[in-house]
Amino acid sequence: MREVVFAGGPVATMDAARSFTDAVAVRDGRIAAVGDAAVRARLTPATEVIDLDGRLLLPGFHDAHVHPVYGGIERLRCDLSDCLDAAECLRLIAEFRPEAGWVLGGGWDMGQFPGGTPDRAALDSVTGGRPAYLLNRDHHGAWVNSAALQLAGVDRDTPDPPDGRIERDADGEPAGTLHEGATRLVERVLPPTNAQEYLAGLLEGQRHLHSCGVTSWHDAIIGPYLGYDDTLETYLAADRQGLLTGKARGALWWDRGRGREQIEELRQRRERARGRRFRADAVKIMQDGVCENFTAALQLPYLGGHGRGMSFVDRDVLAKVVPELAADGFQLHFHAIGDRAVRDVLDALAAAPGRHLRHQIAHVQVVHPSDIPRFHELGVVATIQPRWAVNDAAMTELTVPHLGHRRAGWQYPFRSLRAAGAVLAAGSDWPVSDADAVQAVHVAVNRREPDTDDAPFLPEQALDLVDAFAAYTAGSAWVNHVDGETGTIEVGKAADLVVLDRDPFSLPPGEIGQCRVDLTMVDGVVVHERKA
Repeated sequence: MREVVFAGGPVATMDAARSFTDAVAVRDGRIAAVGDAAVRARLTPATEVIDLDGRLLLPGFHDAHVHPVYGGIERLRCDLSDCLDAAECLRLIAEFRPEAGWVLGGGWDMGQFPGGTPDRAALDSVTGGRPAYLLNRDHHGAWVNSAALQLAGVDRDTPDPPDGRIERDADGEPAGTLHEGATRLVERVLPPTNAQEYLAGLLEGQRHLHSCGVTSWHDAIIGPYLGYDDTLETYLAADRQGLLTGKARGALWWDRGRGREQIEELRQRRERARGRRFRADAVKIMQDGVCENFTAALQLPYLGGHGRGMSFVDRDVLAKVVPELAADGFQLHFHAIGDRAVRDVLDALAAAPGRHLRHQIAHVQVVHPSDIPRFHELGVVATIQPRWAVNDAAMTELTVPHLGHRRAGWQYPFRSLRAAGAVLAAGSDWPVSDADAVQAVHVAVNRREPDTDDAPFLPEQALDLVDAFAAYTAGSAWVNHVDGETGTIEVGKAADLVVLDRDPFSLPPGEIGQCRVDLTMVDGVVVHERKA
């Protein structure tokens, strides 16, 4: 294989010293040399030289918490993720003409609807009698119309499930929004998605991730969820057929409706999930919901009489199954948003063996200050989603007013976790939020969206630029046990690389988000190149 050299621009290696250099040579899919002197000594007439021309070379981004199959499928269906308001959502839904009878898709933003709950009447007006099931952007609820509710037999007499809530109008009728486990009431009548559609979704998701500079990822749900089937077979089929150009890890879904009797099944699934570019050695436990619909688990009630949220796995059950899973060699990957959920998970992990397993808690939105040092003390990784730490409508209208001033100040404590010694990994949670890692890094540094004049959200919790990039590269590779293979630019490691169109370290912080991905490489093979 011919040798490829990157030269003429800065190289952020993201090694332990977070050092910079100026050239990299790639041969046979590996990093062969680092630094101008070592690289120059290898040059021959056959060497392909890629002139960085001042652009930044980085390790490929590793998305530590993402859902590529869901994101890909939603891009191929009625995709509402780029809509700016409710009117645009309704316009796109009206224009969508699926081959099947159902209107399927998602990506609508709760902040674009009063109270975060769109109603069925508006959806009825644009669906022409076709049943509709549209997931919201955070994948903790769905917008359904009258036809869908009728097919599912959901009416005013249908009780709320233990892990969800049917939004109701003043007369007690289902209003059109289903929260958390209430989505299953309609999921059971959805048309099946076939294997070809799932594979197409994975490949579209992979293509999109590569365009964002992502070379490897951790799929945070391998199992049935929100109307989607188990995606294990999709990954295994793609791996067998040589269609995975990225490197994927997965977390096997913990069925919160069952108990420890599922552990043997998880062991068997782990054994099957060991392919060339995909494996699943983790278990995902979703401990609570989200603040916007009052299902995130809080120690004290939400303001306004909305209760304390939901713990999907009872604290006592968690304390029993977490040590058992860890003793069996499973890495634990938790969804925890509220301070009660974070504390319950930390308490369970305190009794679990195996710090070497690198357990992680994703999202960490509301964290009691006394729990921040425990991440380092227990060896628990904080997997952050920087795009959420902004003053958008979901924050200012649906979250802060119901948390109150004191708790609102505990949100997304990235700098505090870092200062306390916690390892930070980073993920997009796409399609919940955009998969663009550079945009996420911009928010981690600025605590506001690119190209906005919004006030920064708790700016004292901003990360330095090098720490933000490290979370998306070395930190995410570390938590997923691939740090010996990728995540940094060092001789012998895989040539998983990304070239940005400029050097964000030379820009004012407010311009970081203007950077774009020019090239993405996995094992020395270019998997994305931006057209001029």
